[in-house]
Amino acid sequence: MKQIKIGLPFKSIRTTMLFSLSTLIIVTLVIFFWISMRYTEKVILDNSINYTSQLIGQVNRDIDTYIHYMENISHLVVNSHDILEYLFDEKDSPKEEEGYLYGRIRTQFQTVVETREDISNIAVISTNGKCFINDGKERINKNIQWENIDWYQKALKGEGSVLTPNHVQNVIQNNYKWVVTLSKSLENPYTGQKEGVFFIDLNYKVIKDLCENNKMGANSYIFIMDERGKMIYHPKQQQIHYGLWDEKIQEILQCKEDFFLTSNGEEGMLYNISISEKTNWRIVGVAYTTELMRYREETQQIYLLTAAILLALTLFIVTLLSGAITKPIKALKDSMKEVEQGNFENMDVEIEERMNFGISLGDMEKKNEIGSLLRSFHVMTIKIRELMEQNIFEQRQKRIHELKALQAQINPHFLYNTLDSIIWMAEGNKNKEVVRMTSSLAKLLRQSISNEQEEIPLEQELQYIKEYLTIQKMRYKDKLEFDIQIEPDLGATPILKLVLQPIVENAIYHGIKYKDGKGFLGIHAYREGEDVAIEIYDNGIGMDGKRLNDIFSPEGKTKGGGVGILNVQMRLKLNYGDKYGLFFTSTLGEGTLVTIRIPWKEEREEIDESY
Repeated sequence: MKQIKIGLPFKSIRTTMLFSLSTLIIVTLVIFFWISMRYTEKVILDNSINYTSQLIGQVNRDIDTYIHYMENISHLVVNSHDILEYLFDEKDSPKEEEGYLYGRIRTQFQTVVETREDISNIAVISTNGKCFINDGKERINKNIQWENIDWYQKALKGEGSVLTPNHVQNVIQNNYKWVVTLSKSLENPYTGQKEGVFFIDLNYKVIKDLCENNKMGANSYIFIMDERGKMIYHPKQQQIHYGLWDEKIQEILQCKEDFFLTSNGEEGMLYNISISEKTNWRIVGVAYTTELMRYREETQQIYLLTAAILLALTLFIVTLLSGAITKPIKALKDSMKEVEQGNFENMDVEIEERMNFGISLGDMEKKNEIGSLLRSFHVMTIKIRELMEQNIFEQRQKRIHELKALQAQINPHFLYNTLDSIIWMAEGNKNKEVVRMTSSLAKLLRQSISNEQEEIPLEQELQYIKEYLTIQKMRYKDKLEFDIQIEPDLGATPILKLVLQPIVENAIYHGIKYKDGKGFLGIHAYREGEDVAIEIYDNGIGMDGKRLNDIFSPEGKTKGGGVGILNVQMRLKLNYGDKYGLFFTSTLGEGTLVTIRIPWKEEREEIDESY
C-alpha cells in the first residue's frame, strides 16, 4: 500500500497553523494599510484644496472690496460740483486757496486719506495744469511729462475706470510710493469735453500684507497677476525680475479649473486660482504638497498602531484556537519543562486535564496511553514536590542555628575585652572603679542573656552601648568622650542584638586608643526614607584605602576589622537583605564613620523589652 506523506513546513502542527493564519492576517492588514493611506492622502489633499480655495477667495474678496471703495470715491469725485467748478471755472480768483471751494475740497480729500490707511493719494488734475492733491499743499512733479503717462492717457480717453497695477507714483512731487492706481476722466461741464483726470492710489503694502497674512503654511505663498500674466504682487518679486525664479504663468492663464498640481524637482506643488470679477486679476495660492501632508507620518503611525493592535488581537485568538486543538499533548510537554526548570507550583495536571476532557485521569488512563502517562507524571511531581519542601524546611532550620551561632560567637569576644579592662584597673588598686565597672558588666551580661529574642528595641540596644561606653570611659579616663543621639520616634525600631557593640569596640581599640589627645565617639540614629541609619563616628587614627577595602575580607581580622565586624555584616545581610548592612568611610589621621542601615519599622510584635 502506498504511503501518503503530508508535508508540513514545521514539525509542530500548532506552529504550522499559527504561521499560515498569521501570514494571511498580515497580508490582509498590509493591503488594508495601503488602501487606508491612499484614501487618507486623497482626503487630506481635497481638504487642502478646499481650504486654500477659501483662503485665496477671501483675499480676492478683500481686494475687490478695496477696489469697490475706490470706485465709489471716484464716482463721488467725478460728479462733485465743487471739484468740477474748482478745476474748470475760469472766473475763479487767483487766490483760490483762500476760497470757499478750496476748503470744502480739502476737507473731503483729507477725510478720505486720514480715515483710510490703505489710501495713499487722492487727486484731480485738469489738462490746463490745475490740480488738487491730498490736502491741497502737494504739487505736480514738474520733472516729468505727466500728461503723457500711460494711465493718465487711458483714463482721459476711456469711458470707465482705469486700474493700473503696481507702479511707483511719480506724478506727485517728492511722494514716490508703490501703489495701485484707479483713475477716471473728468468732464468739463462748460465744454462737455474730457479735460481732467481723477485718480486714487491704493497703498501697495495693503496688498502685500493681505497676501502675506493669509499664507497656508510656512513655505506657502500667494501672488497676484493680471489677465495678461503681468505680475502685480509676488513675495519674490526681485528674483522674478532677475530671472532667478519663475512661475507657471501659462498653466495659470490656461487652467480651466480653480486648481492644478505640478512638480518642482522632487516636490509637488498645488496651485489654487481665484479670478476677480472686478479686476480680472488672478489671485494664486501656492503650497508644497509635502507641507500639506505634514501630518501624514502621524497618520501612518496611528494606522500602524491600529494594525499592530488588530494583529496582536487576532494572533491572540488564533493562538487560543490552535492551543485548544493541540492542548492535551502540549500540556504534558509544558509540564515536563516546568519540572525540568524546578517549578512545581503550577503542576496541577489533573485539574488541567479535567478542564479539557471533562473526565478524570483515572477514566483517561483506561482509554488511552496519554492518560496513563499523565497519571504517572502527576504522581511523580507530587513526590518530588514533597521532597523539595522537606529539604527547604531543613535548610531554614539550619540557617536559624547558624544565626544563633554567629551571635554566640560575638558574646565571648566582647566579654574577653571587658574583663581585660577590669583586670587592668584592679592591678592599679582602683577598687571603686572596679566595683562600678563590675556592676556595669553585670547589667550588660544580664541584658544579653535575659532576652532570647533575636531582635530588641533600638533604644534598648543604645542603653546597652551606653553602659559599655561608661565602662570604657572609666578605663580611659579623660581620653574618651562619647555622645548618643536618637530621634524620638525610633526608640521602638527593632534591631538585631549586639550589632553596635563590635563597631564601638573596634572604634576604641583600633582608632581612639592610638590617637594622641582626647578621643571622641558619637552615635546618631535617624530616619532616612523607609530606612533607619545609625552613624558611629570617631576621631581616631582612621584607615587608609587598602585597609578599608579589606575590612570585610578574612585578612581584615588581623588588620583592625576583627571577627565582630565580619559577623555583624553577615547577620545584617542575612536578616535584612543585601541593601542593608555596614558602610565604612574613613580618612587616615582624621577618623572613621560607620553607618549601619536597617529597614524602618514602627515596632516589632512580641519584643521583650524587659531590661
